[in-house]
Amino acid sequence: MSSVGSTTPSSRSSGSRPRRAFPPTATFRPRSLPRAPCRVERLGILPGMIRAVLFDAAGTLIETREPVGGVYARHARKHGVEISARRLGEAFARVFEAAPPLVFPGLGTEERGEQERGWWRARVHETFRAADSAQRPDDFEALFEGLWRHFSDPGEWKTRRDAAETLVRLRAQEIQTGVVSNFDGRLPGILGGLGLLSLLDTVVLPADAGAAKPDPRIFAMALERLAVRPEDSIFVGNDAQRDLAGARAAGLRAVDATALATLADLPLTTTGSTAP
Repeated sequence: MSSVGSTTPSSRSSGSRPRRAFPPTATFRPRSLPRAPCRVERLGILPGMIRAVLFDAAGTLIETREPVGGVYARHARKHGVEISARRLGEAFARVFEAAPPLVFPGLGTEERGEQERGWWRARVHETFRAADSAQRPDDFEALFEGLWRHFSDPGEWKTRRDAAETLVRLRAQEIQTGVVSNFDGRLPGILGGLGLLSLLDTVVLPADAGAAKPDPRIFAMALERLAVRPEDSIFVGNDAQRDLAGARAAGLRAVDATALATLADLPLTTTGSTAP
């Protein structure tokens, strides 16, 4: 989830989900051609010929440095609203769970960015109404702008422990890596600021696929870009429905990131031929 820019309810601490100064919305394309497959051994998954490992973003590879509720509460106080971080965090989680997909098909980059920003503005408004409908900020637009900028800053995010090292290990085994996220167009900028973008072969967002997880189309676009089959791929995510059930419905094997102490707990063992 995110919170005006993250896609995790309490920093997921979980995104989208989305929080950055106005997004660099350029579509991210695969950097390289498919590589030869290697065998990868995973928690609870029988070894098989794996050619790609895809990840969710917020809550799996990255997370906010401060819980969403705490950020909302701090910014709200500047505008005359006193609501606890706990109540705001819980309200955000409910609002995010019920929100429509962040999908705006048929729009150009600039117009889509405006629509994504408007989507987040609506979620922030709903969050404060759900937390305490009796309180109103003295300047909602300024409150929203402050939240948008906060979550747009890569410095307000951090990588999950061993995330970069895990991506490096996968690539060392000639396994392609990518992100499939329900985040908005700011995500590539955040991943770049955290040093992860160069370790990924593709980043697929709802704006690219015209669909959001758990819709199989967003997974299919990532597989198409990497030229790999679902059965040769693994998806690592933290949301039971959007990530795990969605990936399985699309034919991928799924790993629950919440079951891992760190991403290094995905043991990688090359056991087979690396020939195509």
